[in-house]
Amino acid sequence: MRCCRKQSSSPLGFRKERWAPGLAGWAGGRMGNERSLCLAVVDCFPCFRTQPLGDVLPELIKHGRERIEQTIKASGSRLCSYAERVVFLMDRSRSPDKSSQPSTPTDNINLGPSANPNAKPTDFDFLKVIGKGSFGKVLLAKRKCDGTFYAVKVLHKKTILKKKEQNHIMAERNVLLKNVKHPFLVGLHYSFQTSEKLYFVLDYVNGGELFFHLQRERCFREPRARFYAAEVASAIGYLHSLNIIYRDLKPENILLDCQGHIVLTDFGLCKEGMEQEETTSTFCGTPEYLAPEVLKKQPYDRTVDWWCLGAVLYEMLFGLPPFYSRDVSQMYDNILHKPLQIQGTKTVAACDILQGLLHKDQKRRLGAKTDFLEIKNHVFFSPINWDDLYHKRITPPFNPNVAGPADLRHFDPEFTQEAISASITRTPELAASSSSASDAFLGFSYAPTEEDI
Repeated sequence: MRCCRKQSSSPLGFRKERWAPGLAGWAGGRMGNERSLCLAVVDCFPCFRTQPLGDVLPELIKHGRERIEQTIKASGSRLCSYAERVVFLMDRSRSPDKSSQPSTPTDNINLGPSANPNAKPTDFDFLKVIGKGSFGKVLLAKRKCDGTFYAVKVLHKKTILKKKEQNHIMAERNVLLKNVKHPFLVGLHYSFQTSEKLYFVLDYVNGGELFFHLQRERCFREPRARFYAAEVASAIGYLHSLNIIYRDLKPENILLDCQGHIVLTDFGLCKEGMEQEETTSTFCGTPEYLAPEVLKKQPYDRTVDWWCLGAVLYEMLFGLPPFYSRDVSQMYDNILHKPLQIQGTKTVAACDILQGLLHKDQKRRLGAKTDFLEIKNHVFFSPINWDDLYHKRITPPFNPNVAGPADLRHFDPEFTQEAISASITRTPELAASSSSASDAFLGFSYAPTEEDI
């Protein structure tokens, strides 16, 4: 049994060790989204070319957001496929003009306005606590109107604001909006808020964390590790195709569904707007999986995710992260300077991909040239048919054998035996919230349109 690392505190993205002193560039990603939307609108409505969009769009929004939605739907499915239209169609009339308002801590980032959909806590029966973190809890919930089970992530606004983590929460929501039904990414059905709390209504996944199964079995055989690594790589490759880097890949953020396929969760440390050659420098992640360039506080790019994939693959094969030490300072020194040690009877292909993914020079790391394509084409993955993998036509090597939604055997009893606070089911008026808390989470609420479902 693995005993040197304590089990993660949540199956849906809460962590005990997340280092992120500020998430730079979130607003830049939003600006990029709005530019993409403008181009899409011009493409679908050529008449807008005759005058600046900045002059036309505010008037259109002021006089008929609903009519714009109807026009977009009538124009065909192309514009409807843009996730950015959700932001575009939100009512900005209540958003204060930053140029005429005094600066506040929540003015540091443009979070957009709130859509205020009709969802509320009393729509659900909250059945069990299945995860817990510093900002709140994850609960198994059953929607009253149709009996559907969801994992509802409930976060406390005051705690988030106190720790100045609203950027990460909103970034997670923003990325979840772009997870357009990829098979290996957790799905956001909708989000809403009360005066005190934020609610993410997510896919309910009860096959357990990859970390949970690693603890129980210590390590996996190579075919099983390859299968999980391939599905994770597919999810990371998809995020990269959206110019998003994940930055926090670890076994605690990888779940198994009821059939044994992986589901990647927790997008709070994602960075948007990352083109192939672009870099960022925010120091964030989880200590055991930090890439050398992050530790050195150097600019880093998408290859930071491939380093993390290598670390997770190594852990699946050997039972511990590649440079692990109980002494964090020693572990950092190992990551920076110690050569990768591969012991045991692993295949040449496995050794080669680990050496490639865990190359300390990011420019020479596997994935530095052609990103996900380079990973797919490595000989280690030659047994994988990637099209079959994407469409889940490959039988997983392990079946969690869950009996149904109420089967909680893969969740820590420490959580499932905990009582659910009555405050979670209350529906206080949103208007009752303090001004700072309300402003900080403008734009959080989200309800999908028919095209999103």
